[in-house]
Amino acid sequence: MKQSSEQQNTVSSIPVMLVDDQQIIRQGLTTLLDLEEDISIIGDADNGETALALLAQLQLTHQLPTVVLMDMRMPVMDGVAATGAIATRYPTIQVLVLTTFDDDDLISQAMAVGAKGYLLKDTPSEELAQAIRSVAKGYSQFGPGILEKMLSGQRPTVEVPEGFDELTPREKDVLRLIGTGANNREIAAELFLSEGTVKNHVTRLLGRLGLRDRTQAALLAVKLSAELS
Repeated sequence: MKQSSEQQNTVSSIPVMLVDDQQIIRQGLTTLLDLEEDISIIGDADNGETALALLAQLQLTHQLPTVVLMDMRMPVMDGVAATGAIATRYPTIQVLVLTTFDDDDLISQAMAVGAKGYLLKDTPSEELAQAIRSVAKGYSQFGPGILEKMLSGQRPTVEVPEGFDELTPREKDVLRLIGTGANNREIAAELFLSEGTVKNHVTRLLGRLGLRDRTQAALLAVKLSAELS
């Protein structure tokens, strides 16, 4: 594991840590993301165990990352175990799973223990950068079709939560778009609203449905796709 000299950079940016057992992947991601002025790679690790050790070092100097890009299949400690440990020890850190494996079980496990999103490694660099920015703000991010795959086989019985009927038509539109993985800016453009208005709709629908965060809203939206169509 290593700490990058870029962590000394005083320019305001999103500090990111990479966790992947393949050095060539870490180097490639560093090269791509270094092109983004508002993203800085402050360190990398080759498995979950070394990632946790590096985070402990960074915490001593108050330089924890805002986002961790986490691979799933790694030796010693895999991404699911590492994500759970990070969510417990460092609740301010957002974990974005990045993997070549389109594995339904791993997706569900990672989200269950605290991951904020899941993208495949072939995601274009500009989309990855935007996902990092969104996750850093607390939003969830999912690659195309991932939510549907997570919930495949679970559609026969759909329990409509208390409070769903209280949603306004516009709030249902917002919930439906959350289910597609859209962020607030994209929802605003789709519905011809301001981002501030969308944010207010999200806050209200989370409260009415008794949901903890946007991730739960996205999962619910996929389950209720028929009711939201």
